[in-house]
Amino acid sequence: MRGAVIHAPGDVRFETLDDPKILEPTDAVIRTAVTCVCGSDLWPWRGLDATDAAHPMGHEYVGFVEEVGAEVTAVRPGQFVVGSFATSDNTCANCRNGFQSNCVNREFMSTCQAEYVRIPNAQGTLVATGEVPGEEYWPGLLAVSDVMGTGWYAADAAEVRPGSTAVVVGDGAVGLCAVIAAKEMGAERIIAMSSHESRRRLALEFGATDIVTERGDDGVARIKDLTDGIGADSVLECVGTAQAVQQALHSARPGGNVGFVGVPHEVAIDGQELFFSHVGLRGGPAPVRRYLPDLIDRVLSGRIDPGKVFDLTLPLEQVAEGYKAMDERRAIKALLTP
Repeated sequence: MRGAVIHAPGDVRFETLDDPKILEPTDAVIRTAVTCVCGSDLWPWRGLDATDAAHPMGHEYVGFVEEVGAEVTAVRPGQFVVGSFATSDNTCANCRNGFQSNCVNREFMSTCQAEYVRIPNAQGTLVATGEVPGEEYWPGLLAVSDVMGTGWYAADAAEVRPGSTAVVVGDGAVGLCAVIAAKEMGAERIIAMSSHESRRRLALEFGATDIVTERGDDGVARIKDLTDGIGADSVLECVGTAQAVQQALHSARPGGNVGFVGVPHEVAIDGQELFFSHVGLRGGPAPVRRYLPDLIDRVLSGRIDPGKVFDLTLPLEQVAEGYKAMDERRAIKALLTP
C-alpha cells in the first residue's frame, strides 16, 4: 500500500509501505475512505516535536472493514466504521468511567494517512454506521474521529450549560468544532477568539455570537469587557501553547471552568494563581469513543456539519501539500482522498 511518512521537519513523503495485517485477535484492518492532516501533525512538521527516525503519520480515519481478528464481533467486513485516534477496549475501569482515551490497553493511532490501516482494540474502538453513508457525510464523520470529538470534550470538560457564556480559544479545526459543541450544549453566548477572517466567518456560521480578534492580555481584557468585568462561565482551550492556556485561565470567571484539549507545549501553570482563581481545570486527550454514537447520529441526521472545517481536498498522494497549506494557514484542515 501507499502512505505518508515523515523523515524530518518539513519532509513528509508518500511512500510504499507494508500492507497492514492482523497481528492480534482484537485487531481489524480497514480500507480508508478519507483521512486528513491534523493540526497536531504540524508539531513534528515544524520541528517542535522531535522526529528521531522516519515513521508513518496520521490518526484520523473512517473506512470500510476489510478483515477482523478472531475476537472482534462488534464489526464485520464490508461495514463503514468510525473510530478514535486513541484505541480502547471499552471494558476496563477507565473506559467504563468514560475515559476511553486512558484505557489500560490504549494505543494511539499513528498510521492513518494511508490506503489501509490496522486498528488495535477494534472491538471497543470502532463504531459501524447502520448502512454505508453517502460520500457527502464522510467529511463530517471523519471530523468526529478527532476534531469534533475533541471539541466536544473541551465543552464537556468546561461544563458548558444551557444559558451560559462560553469562550473558545483557538480557531483551528478543534476550536471551530468546539463552537459547534458549545452551541449544541446550549450556551447562550459563544465568544470565539480568532484573528483570521475565513475562520471567523465559519465560527459565526457554527454558532459564535461574538468574535474577539485580540490575543494575550489584550484578548483577556476584551473578554472581561464583554462579560461585565467577570469572565466567562466556560473557556474551551483548543491550541496548547503557553499563551493560549494563560489566556484561557484568565478569561474564566471565579468558579468557572476551563477545558483544555490543545496538546500542551511549554505550558507551565502557576499553582498559587490557579488556587486563588477558583477556576476549575480539566483536559487531556479526548475520550472520543464515549461520544461517537451520539456525534455520528448528529452528523447523519444533519444536525451538525463539522465537515465544513475541511477547506482543502487533495488526493492522498499530495499529502505533503496538505501539511504545507495548513502550516502556512492557507487551509484550516486538509482532507485526503485515497
